[in-house]
Amino acid sequence: MTAVTVATWAAIALIGLVGVDAFASSSRERSSSVSTQLASEYGARTRTQDDYIDINRSGGPLVSYSGPTPRPISNIRTPSLDEIWESTMPVIVQGGSLRTWAFANPQVDAVQVLLKSAGRPIDADIDLWNGPDNTPYKMRVYVEDGARRTFNAIIGTPRGPNSVAVRNIGQLEFPLDAVVRPDIQDGLAVSIASVVTRSEVIQGGAVRTWPFNSIVQSVAVIIKTDGRPLNTRIELLMGPNNAKQVVEVYTEDGIERPFFAIIETPEATGSVIRIKNTAPLEFPVYASVAPYTVGDYDFVSDSYKFNQWPML
Repeated sequence: MTAVTVATWAAIALIGLVGVDAFASSSRERSSSVSTQLASEYGARTRTQDDYIDINRSGGPLVSYSGPTPRPISNIRTPSLDEIWESTMPVIVQGGSLRTWAFANPQVDAVQVLLKSAGRPIDADIDLWNGPDNTPYKMRVYVEDGARRTFNAIIGTPRGPNSVAVRNIGQLEFPLDAVVRPDIQDGLAVSIASVVTRSEVIQGGAVRTWPFNSIVQSVAVIIKTDGRPLNTRIELLMGPNNAKQVVEVYTEDGIERPFFAIIETPEATGSVIRIKNTAPLEFPVYASVAPYTVGDYDFVSDSYKFNQWPML
């Protein structure tokens, strides 16, 4: 009787194990078929080993910049920075000297300020004068290489007449070329605003960074407030704390005179835009940073990183 009971229980256990294995197999098959069906409905497919071999061979879709001619992201046709320099006669500002541009026409509500050099550093102060002893907008600009990375900004000039002053605070051996002209309708300000899609709040004393891939050749930056004063420091970094361009901005009204700029980023390994709100906690700012022009790119295997977008 004991032998029969043991044999019976062994047979029952064997049947149970077979049933569990069959149930697990059917569950796996059903789960796999459901996921495949959902993927096919959304236009996706399951990757195979051949797909990964092709990715490793070609380098994938994310790549480094190799094209000489950047193309703008904005759909608004405006003169490029090169066209502005070619069509306008720049004013040479020697080291330690000051040049001013007056705009008496009240219809001019914004002006373009462009600075460059022959490859030497740029160190300049840019002021907006609105009446006697009234400077509602100030900028301190430093650029390591004024030929590789020109300075390009838009200054709001409501309630004219206004004057823009550019002072080269560098030494005599470091002259710079300056172009200051009205920002006409559908000018650079509209083109810059057309490429940004969102803004981030930066509280007083806080810092935000935006990394960019190497195919991004210039970046659009907009900083504004809700009407309070604006005090910020904008840096273009190449490596740890290696600032290639630094702009310190003050404006007494961040709505009437926000900060608009195009920062050139012709780097082979990408760049980082860092913005610090140097004002107290009670004065937040709203910053928008987006690619402005991008270059052509090829499939380069050593620059490929999985799940990384080429722009940001």
